[in-house]
Amino acid sequence: MRAHKLDVVTEPGTRAERKERTRQALIEGTLDLLRERSFASVSLREVARSAGIVPTAFYRHFASMEDLGVALVEDSMRMLRQMLRDARRNPSATTATESFGILVRQVRTHEDQFRFLSRERYGGVTEVRRAFATELRLFVSELTIDLSRMPGLEQWDVADLEMTADLLVSTMLTAVVGLLEIDRPGSQNEKELIQRTEKQIRMIMLGMSRWEPRRA
Repeated sequence: MRAHKLDVVTEPGTRAERKERTRQALIEGTLDLLRERSFASVSLREVARSAGIVPTAFYRHFASMEDLGVALVEDSMRMLRQMLRDARRNPSATTATESFGILVRQVRTHEDQFRFLSRERYGGVTEVRRAFATELRLFVSELTIDLSRMPGLEQWDVADLEMTADLLVSTMLTAVVGLLEIDRPGSQNEKELIQRTEKQIRMIMLGMSRWEPRRA
């Protein structure tokens, strides 16, 4: 496990800056602990030690371990959501595959965060599961709005748009799990997974062009 900034509380800077550094050290230390373990199995004492602070100081940053878990979900998803939002700024038939390309890069750059999300989506901590479900609903909601702006989809019912958005998000999540099971980035297995997922996305988009909601 990496050593995590044992001098965080003595580094120069404003009080707010020092607090933010310690908070980040707690998050990074927790992700280290979670590489081979579930969130429910990690103790507050271990997390505090990973950041070089005493256990009582933990409560200056998080109200509880559950609060830390929710922060991990939100922090892990925030940057990804912004990047995908930027990619979808001009919705088109290629937007979904472009978004998937961004997702692949994010998974490889932040594997610890995505392993945590993948493992804890159905994990034993209720608050963490709920936070992840909330983030997924935000993804689907934003994608639904973007789909409604695509030529030919303006008259679609919201329910059909949401169903399509949910299908696209589910396809990408399945690919994330597959990517995390591949040890060697850039391997043939990874290339085949990416190609298969992109094909699935194109098939969904093609099906959208043939779908007639009012007759379904």
